[in-house]
Amino acid sequence: MAPLFTSESVSEGHPDKVADQVSDALLDAFLAGDVASRCAIETLCTTGLVVVSGEVTSDTYVDVQEVVRRTIEEIGYTDPALQFDARSCGVLVTIHDQSPDIAQGVDEGAGLDKDQGAGDQGMMFGYATREDEATLMPLALVLSHRLVRRLAEIRKATDGPDADVMPYLRPDAKSQVTVEYEDDGRTVKRVHTVVISTQHADTPLAQIEADVREHVLPAVLPEALVDDGLVLHVNPTGTFIIGGPHGDTGLTGRKIIVDTYGGKGAHGGGAFSGKDPSKVDRSAAYAARHVAKNLVAAGLADEALVQVAYAIGLADPVSIRVETNGTARDGITDARLAEIVTETVDLRPRAIIDRLGLLAANGERPRYRDTAAYGHFGRDAFPWERLDLVGAFQEAAQAA
Repeated sequence: MAPLFTSESVSEGHPDKVADQVSDALLDAFLAGDVASRCAIETLCTTGLVVVSGEVTSDTYVDVQEVVRRTIEEIGYTDPALQFDARSCGVLVTIHDQSPDIAQGVDEGAGLDKDQGAGDQGMMFGYATREDEATLMPLALVLSHRLVRRLAEIRKATDGPDADVMPYLRPDAKSQVTVEYEDDGRTVKRVHTVVISTQHADTPLAQIEADVREHVLPAVLPEALVDDGLVLHVNPTGTFIIGGPHGDTGLTGRKIIVDTYGGKGAHGGGAFSGKDPSKVDRSAAYAARHVAKNLVAAGLADEALVQVAYAIGLADPVSIRVETNGTARDGITDARLAEIVTETVDLRPRAIIDRLGLLAANGERPRYRDTAAYGHFGRDAFPWERLDLVGAFQEAAQAA
């Protein structure tokens, strides 16, 4: 049997992604007013209701209701008939201060370590692969993201060739892509199966499938990887009219595999959205991706999985590990690559924040809401996707 691998993605209108975007939009608002804000914001959304909870310590005021409603409106929930819309939904806020027991381990000079400590214990992973040379990400996930993003482009188009071509589209959607590999298990041979489920107004399924074939697939799937054997499933249940938070309750942090590597690389378990960069769940995961991508781009391996682990309140990682699945350059072991990373890259929380500009006060920090749909990795707009460690890694490898 041919080697197959499958990844999925969800649209910005999926209820869990609505929750993620609300949490990150609030994070952005707090950081805009006070760059030292500490946030761990959780959001729940269901029929006609958004509940915002979690911990925030900040010297700025944020109109939480206004941010929540604006975010929902921008996603596209503006029709009361969907039983969840920006203007009429209730917004319940139950935010309180960050625990002082946590704060003493994170504040510089206040805890067990003189440097800023990790906001929690845990292990974070970063991954890169040559499956997709443009992004160094797993191809099944890249294509899954692009499919739901394409649906959103069509849905939101007000002019141009995409306007009114699929007027029945609604915000909630999911995609899934299965790729088939050559016998080596690493080289992608073809796209094997595509699944698209999209919320819609009352429209015949045959029309939706025809439109997906005409307007969605050709814009996303590489022609060289598509043949007559492609299997396509569109709305396999037959109907997807009830969707969004009315169809399924959304929660922050429930799509962490969609957020990262689609199951191709490991995940430590921590979610990202709503958390400021003092939380290593987020900042160290970004740093690990930065390291993994640069190792692969430097030609030291065709695949790299980087693990970094922390103890709460301590700045230095307790461990750093690199695995290349047998793809490391001749003469370099995975253990040596881990040594190169340790010697070359400062992975203390404050160093990560400064190097990647995660809290830059000059307006150049990432807009975290932008990360909360269509994946946190593989998009050049984010600083952890820079290839600025390539030279240092190559130099260290030559010295070995």
